[in-house]
Amino acid sequence: MAALLLCALAAVTLWAANETKITVVVKTLAGRPVDRAEVIIRWKANAKHPRSSFAKNVRTQFESRTSQEGEVSFPGVPQGSVQIQVNAKGYQTFGQIFDIDQEEKTVEVKLNPPQQQYTSH
Repeated sequence: MAALLLCALAAVTLWAANETKITVVVKTLAGRPVDRAEVIIRWKANAKHPRSSFAKNVRTQFESRTSQEGEVSFPGVPQGSVQIQVNAKGYQTFGQIFDIDQEEKTVEVKLNPPQQQYTSH
């Protein structure tokens, strides 16, 4: 019985080690927090973390909005290559892929103002 409990605990520990808690902090170039920015995280398989190493019911896409402090956290994201996209009204869309192998990771995103629109007419 004790051996079975030990094996179950080891399996849960191994599974938890393959997940990470990602906190995204969204700010302006001046350093002010961006409230209600949409943050989308998409997990991408890579050689170190192939899709086959996770159960079929594991989420691979997460969406939420930032708080008034410009922060949002996503627990339970599979480790590996993660694409983070940030959309906020009045700013350029941010998108970048990060390789994440830690149990906790904070990513700070600085949003650029929109570019001037030009027309050829």
